[in-house]
Amino acid sequence: MKSSLFALLFSSILFAQVDYPKDYFRSPLDIPMQLSGNFGELRPNHFHAGFDLKTMQREGLKVYAVADGYISRIKISTFGNGKTLYITHANGYTSVYGHLLRATDSIEDFIKKIHYKEQSFEIEMYLKPGEIEVKKGQVIALSGNTGASEGPHLHFEFRDNSTEYIINPMLFGFDKMLKDSKSPMISSVYVYPLNDDTVVNQSKRPLILNLKLQKDGTYLADAVSTNGKIGFGINAFDYDDVSFNKNGIYKVQGFYNGIPNFGYQFDTYPFDEMRYINALIDYPRYKKTQQRVQKLFMKNPFRLSIIKTNKSNGILTAEPNLTALYRVEVSDFYGNLTKVSIPVNYGSLPAIVAQEPILSKYFVKANNDSSFEKENMSVFFPAGTFYDDFYLNFDVKNDTLFLHDDTVPAHTSFTISMEDKKFTEAQREKLYIASINGKKMGYNTTYRKDNVFTIKVKTLGKYALVLDTIPPVISIAKPIDGKWLSDKKSIQFTISDGLSGIKSYNGYLNGKWILFEYDNKTKKITHNFSDGIVAEGANELKIIVVDNLGNSTIFETKFFRSQKK
Repeated sequence: MKSSLFALLFSSILFAQVDYPKDYFRSPLDIPMQLSGNFGELRPNHFHAGFDLKTMQREGLKVYAVADGYISRIKISTFGNGKTLYITHANGYTSVYGHLLRATDSIEDFIKKIHYKEQSFEIEMYLKPGEIEVKKGQVIALSGNTGASEGPHLHFEFRDNSTEYIINPMLFGFDKMLKDSKSPMISSVYVYPLNDDTVVNQSKRPLILNLKLQKDGTYLADAVSTNGKIGFGINAFDYDDVSFNKNGIYKVQGFYNGIPNFGYQFDTYPFDEMRYINALIDYPRYKKTQQRVQKLFMKNPFRLSIIKTNKSNGILTAEPNLTALYRVEVSDFYGNLTKVSIPVNYGSLPAIVAQEPILSKYFVKANNDSSFEKENMSVFFPAGTFYDDFYLNFDVKNDTLFLHDDTVPAHTSFTISMEDKKFTEAQREKLYIASINGKKMGYNTTYRKDNVFTIKVKTLGKYALVLDTIPPVISIAKPIDGKWLSDKKSIQFTISDGLSGIKSYNGYLNGKWILFEYDNKTKKITHNFSDGIVAEGANELKIIVVDNLGNSTIFETKFFRSQKK
C-alpha cells in the first residue's frame, strides 16, 4: 500500500504543469510548421533552447512578431544565433528569433545606425518599452543562415521575463501547428556496472542489450544478471508526421518494480544548466562514436532541475533470490509512448570482460581541488570542475602538455600555467597557449605575468606555447583596383589567420568607417553599397585586420562607382 501511494504521489508531482497561454501567440512564419530541431534536443555542450523551424532550404522568408510587444534586445554575433531579435510581450514572456538574414524597415534602419555608431558588426543592446513597438503579425525580419547555423532556418524561443527560463513552445499551443502520431524510437538500451566489483552479464564494462518487439507493441530487453549496483541508459529519438527528420525526445521515465525512480521532461529550465547535458549523457561514448546515450541514473548527483528522482538517483541494486523488472517509458508531447521492459536478477558468475585498464597514477576527485605539476607546466582543477572522479593522464613531452583527452567533460573552467624559458622578451609578446588538435592550434585568451602564461579553459587535451608573428591574410576573388563597380551592389573579401585567429577587422571608405558583415562559415566580409557611404566617381578603400597577438595586415585599393541611373 505504501509503495502504491508513493508511486501515485511521485507521478503526480513529477512534472508539474504551469498554465501557459495557448492562443496568445501565432507562428513566426506563414508556412506550415516543420521542425529541424525541437526543444531540449541534445546538442554539443547544451540542450536546444527552442525550435528550429524549416524555411524551405532558403533564406529570405518573412518572419512575423508572434504577438504585440516591443523589441527589448538586439544581438548581432558572428557565432551562436547570429542576427537575433528579442520581443518582450505584456503577458510575461519574451519571444526570440535567431539566424536572421536581416531585420526589416525601421528596425533594420535602427540596427544599421547602431553599427555605425559603435563602428562594429558585432553589437548587443537592450531597449526600453516604447522605443521599438511591434504588433502581432508584423513582419520584423527575413529568415537567414547567420551565426553558427548549419543551413537556412529560423531559431525560435520563448523565455520567461521574470526568471529568464527558456520554455518549450509546445506549451503555448504550438502543438496545434504540428501533427504527430508516431511514437518515439528507442534504438538501444545500455546497462552500466557502477562499482568496481559489479559484474553485469559477466562483464565489468557497459553492455548494449538486445530488444525484442512484443505483440502489444512494447519491447523486451535481454535479462540482466548482476551482483551489484547498476544503471541504465537509452539512445532514443522522435519523429513527427511532417518534418521527416530525427528530433529529440520530450519525456523519459524509469520504473523499478513499478515505482518511478528517475525521469525528466523538457518543459522549461534555466540557461545556466545547459552544460549539464554532458553529465546526463554517456559523454565518453559520445566523443568516441557521436552517439548520445542518455543515462537514467546519477552516480554523482548534479543539479539539472528537469530531473526528478528518488534517493537512489536511479541506481539499482540486485538482491539475491529476487527477480525485479526495470521499465523505461519514452513519450513525446502528444502522449505517443514507447516502453521497454528489462528483467533484472541477482547473479554471481565471474567476469569474462574485465574493466578497461587504468594507465594513470593521477586520480582526480570531482568534489575536491586538484593540482598537478611537471617541468614548467601546471594545472589546477577547482572542486566541481568535473562530474565524476577519474584517473587523469598527465604528462609533459617536447614542450607540450598532455592533459588526458576530451572524453572527460569539464563543467567549469580550470587553469593551465606554463613558464617560458626559451623565448626572448620580444617574442613573449607574441606567445599564447594553444589548444592542439592535430595540426590545428586553437586560440585561448592568454594572460602573462613576466615569463608565466596562464589560460582558463573547459576542455582537456593537448596544450603548448605557440609563437605567432604571422599577420592575417586579406584576399579578393577578382581585383577591383582602378575598376568601375557601378553594376555591383556590394564588395566582398576573404579574411583569415592561420594561428591565433582574427581579433578585429575594420574597413574605411574615403576615410570613413564602413560596415563589413562577417560570415564565420565562409570567412568573408561584405559591404553593401546601399549603406550610402560610397562616393560618386573615385573611392579609396582601406581594410585593416588584426589577429589576437596584434599582428596586422592592411589592404588598400581604389575603385570607381557611379550612382546615377
